[in-house]
Amino acid sequence: MTRVEQLAQEIVAREGGFVNDPDDPGGATNFGVTIHTLRRLRPGQKVGVAEVRALTRDDAVAIYLEHYFARPRIGELPQPLWPTVFDMYVNAGGNAVRILQRLLVQMGLDVAVDGAIGPQTIAAAHRAYDMAPTHLVDAYGIARRDYYYRLADQRPASRKFARRRDGGKGGWIARAEEFISPRYHLTDAQHRARVGAWA
Repeated sequence: MTRVEQLAQEIVAREGGFVNDPDDPGGATNFGVTIHTLRRLRPGQKVGVAEVRALTRDDAVAIYLEHYFARPRIGELPQPLWPTVFDMYVNAGGNAVRILQRLLVQMGLDVAVDGAIGPQTIAAAHRAYDMAPTHLVDAYGIARRDYYYRLADQRPASRKFARRRDGGKGGWIARAEEFISPRYHLTDAQHRARVGAWA
């Protein structure tokens, strides 16, 4: 198994099985593959909740490798970024790339924030990694965590994905922190302060 295949397997495990949460804009989802994605990948075919439920783990891995790693050109970024950008691309599509591009702009690099990995973004990402090889992955993970908080700020129905019922870190935040060095994890108190204004 290649490193990328292993990453895809880990994402499938992280995503879990079938869910159909009315508060999730993705709709019916299985192993992280949404009904909207499946309809896009199977034009002209009937794709409903039953077809999403019928997806296998191997189906999801194949979809991720082709449509969430190879086609978006994640493999052309510095390899240490692969796990977190790949995972975020599955979770948020082009927003995963926009997070990286905004980070590159903050580092003083000239790159368009367009959600697509092209020659400019690839070159800038490699320059950024050369500039901060021990910090870039953490910086991306922190920016990703901040993205989730902002999304929940704007969309109250999504707050349950960022904050558990007991007030602790929800799945989005825990997932982002899987890719951040422990020294940059928020404490429980910091997390609760961040979400304290939410109803």
